[in-house]
Amino acid sequence: MNETPKLRRGWTTGACATAACKAALTGMWGGTVPDRVTITLPRGETPMFEIVNIAGHEAGVIKDAGDDPDVTHGAEIRVRVAASKGGIVFRAGEGVGTVTKPGLPIAVGEPAINPVPRAMMDEVVAELAAEHARAPDVEITVSVVGGVELAGKTWNPRLGIEGGLSILGTTGIVRPFSCAAWIASIHRGIDVAIASGQDHVAGCTGATSERVVQALHGLPDHAMLDMGDFAGGMLKYLRRHPVARVTVGGGIGKLSKLAQGAMDLHSGRSQVDFGLLSDWAGVNLSECNTALEAVERVPSLAGVVAGRARAQVMSMIDAQVDIVVIDRAGRILAHDG
Repeated sequence: MNETPKLRRGWTTGACATAACKAALTGMWGGTVPDRVTITLPRGETPMFEIVNIAGHEAGVIKDAGDDPDVTHGAEIRVRVAASKGGIVFRAGEGVGTVTKPGLPIAVGEPAINPVPRAMMDEVVAELAAEHARAPDVEITVSVVGGVELAGKTWNPRLGIEGGLSILGTTGIVRPFSCAAWIASIHRGIDVAIASGQDHVAGCTGATSERVVQALHGLPDHAMLDMGDFAGGMLKYLRRHPVARVTVGGGIGKLSKLAQGAMDLHSGRSQVDFGLLSDWAGVNLSECNTALEAVERVPSLAGVVAGRARAQVMSMIDAQVDIVVIDRAGRILAHDG
């Protein structure tokens, strides 16, 4: 039997920016920009990065996300350094966004460079300032080549990050197909909604259910949470950070799994229990291939699924809850609550 090949990890935009910062600052204070640098990540790892497109006190790193399907894989993260009037100042260059809504870990009006990447670059400045006997007064401008276009493929516009991407990372490492990044984005979406005074949020399993739910309730973009398969990740955070009203929308298959009590709705991690659907419908549905086929045979089953999914959600959070079940075409099969 062939073993499953081990997936290759990669580096966050924050790690790449830190490496580019170290190279550019070495050039400004030491006279020569190196073609490779080593940085220390928050957990002690010391990866080496190749430096590209050196120009004056500016340097780039091509992001390698490993085997993770990251939209920024292959993008060039560039950093330009200059003397500041005092202390370390971060600037958003082309392709890096600016925070425009409260609720994120960076203040409104600041470049969307998250706290850990900032701290990593702070450490690089302190290290090199000591090495070259310089004052740690540096302006750091971070850019992402093509970042404006790439940002349209992320949740940044919904989170109020305008003009480009965020410089992210808490460990410096991208772990392939990690659920953590998606769940973290759900959490930030909830933070932004609450900070914006939004008392009704909606988590949906996909683009079609999101479109239906948003139109049904007239919700603004910042109320829409990209729940995907991670119902548990959303609901656990809402339990700790409550809002008055929560809508969950999705197709009959994924919401059948939620109704069964599954909190991870991915097909590889939970399955529709047709025996349970048969019990709920009072009809043998064991020969059905999909939950949608079961509902086509017993249309009233959609309402049962919605009601039981609502009960599961209400067992986890203290909020007014409604469930919207749709078919593949976006038609509402049931709406409970």
